[in-house]
Amino acid sequence: MRNKHRERLIPWLLAASLACPPVQAQPVGLPGLGDGEGISLGAERQLGDRIARELYRDPDFIEDPVLDEYIQLLWAPLVRAAAARGELSAELQERFAWRILLGRDRSVNAFALPGGYLGVHLGLISVVGSHDELASVLAHELSHVSQRHIARGMSEQSRMTPWLVGARILGALAASKSPQSAQALIVGGQAAAVQSQLSYSRDMEREADRVGYGILVDAGYDPRGFVGMFGKLQQAAGLNDNGAFPYLRSHPLTSERIADMQARQQLNTPGAVPNADMAQALMSARARVLSQNTPDALKVWALEAEQPSPQEGPAQRAGKLYAATLAYVQQRNMAAAERTLLQLRQLVSQSGPANLSDVQGAASKPELSVARWLRLLSAEVAMKQDRHEAALRALMLDEAAPDLARPELMLAAQALQRLPRHAQQTEITRQLRQRVFVAPHDAQAWTLLAGLLAAQGQGLAGLRAEAEAQVARLDWEGALDRFRAAQDLAKRSRLQAGDLIEASIVDTRLREVQAQLRALQQPSSGSR
Repeated sequence: MRNKHRERLIPWLLAASLACPPVQAQPVGLPGLGDGEGISLGAERQLGDRIARELYRDPDFIEDPVLDEYIQLLWAPLVRAAAARGELSAELQERFAWRILLGRDRSVNAFALPGGYLGVHLGLISVVGSHDELASVLAHELSHVSQRHIARGMSEQSRMTPWLVGARILGALAASKSPQSAQALIVGGQAAAVQSQLSYSRDMEREADRVGYGILVDAGYDPRGFVGMFGKLQQAAGLNDNGAFPYLRSHPLTSERIADMQARQQLNTPGAVPNADMAQALMSARARVLSQNTPDALKVWALEAEQPSPQEGPAQRAGKLYAATLAYVQQRNMAAAERTLLQLRQLVSQSGPANLSDVQGAASKPELSVARWLRLLSAEVAMKQDRHEAALRALMLDEAAPDLARPELMLAAQALQRLPRHAQQTEITRQLRQRVFVAPHDAQAWTLLAGLLAAQGQGLAGLRAEAEAQVARLDWEGALDRFRAAQDLAKRSRLQAGDLIEASIVDTRLREVQAQLRALQQPSSGSR
């Protein structure tokens, strides 16, 4: 079944990738820089939407509130820095999606898509040694988008509509995880056309390096993260090579690009050698377990924590204990999970205040602290034991608590679904409503809101929330089904005052979804 899904045009795109798998260089004939005039912002966004809606259906797509939050907290300073530097126009910020999708894939990879979609593989998060290294990857991919490299490359394919380009990219990249199926998807002269869409030129890669480096520094991150990340990517190049045909591979890292980053670093005033990043160690451990959670893999993560090495430092030890705790939770061995969680708490406590908030510099945030990730893990352990009240206490949820951050809010909502008449139901419902108002693309928040509304007897609002969750995932057919169900319920029921407003919203949104479906059935011309 898994291979069947992958062959249904649901790949993790390797185009625009910083983590470059091949060992050999690409052949000549790659697209030049171009000027981007061949495709409008709107057409590029539509192309990105078409590809992203397939990625949302990929079995490897994952919604994890903790990792999502970690990536977003690193990402936000980069976007602000890019805008301040003039690299990111207000129009681009407004019209592009700016969504980051996580995939379970173990390859060390990240990529940019048309229209402001970005993807990060858990394999990348699992190998980085610091938040600066991870931020350097995000800065590079952000630069591919801000410089409109995809549109500039496509401008040389002026005879190809964005719709056809998207179809060819999806069709070709179905083989990225299953190379054996490539011959069934690509025939004859299509290969050369596809190749030009999947690879950036060396000039584009150098430009993304240069612009990304400046953004990284201005955002307050340590520029040594770029150099360190390049070293890891070079080591991972051979490991990422899955045997796919050459035109499915991205541009390789070159010694010239690595030397350029080293030279740029020397121009900056060297700072103190950073301490081991314990916060990143915990997030890397989480990524490893979530990307490799087979029974055998879970045993390995647990065994590593039970056999400590005298050479490992506090950050490395903390990562192993975190991974073991998650592994034991998935194995439902709660006694062992409690034991490793206690050991992790003791280790963090003994490591001192410096390790409780490892992210330093202008990009630092208290939300990135080890103490916070530990509190969230404690809540997850409690919820797995059906100790939902204890989970709420771990999240510091009380009547005087301010609005919760997203991971805390998601976990609190999950706990409250098991406590139907809890005093905090109304408050968390309010916060979820506020969350989806500010971030209507948050599918997970819509889904949890739907569950709480249904538990409170608000069936119509709950159905609408289910529909909005499908809209956020670009599943227009699923959204249409849920909106119609809500419309039918409104016709059959005696509506209260609040329901009348909800019914009016449902009618409007239903028409909007129908318009989206009609647009999907018409290939985009991409003209201005």
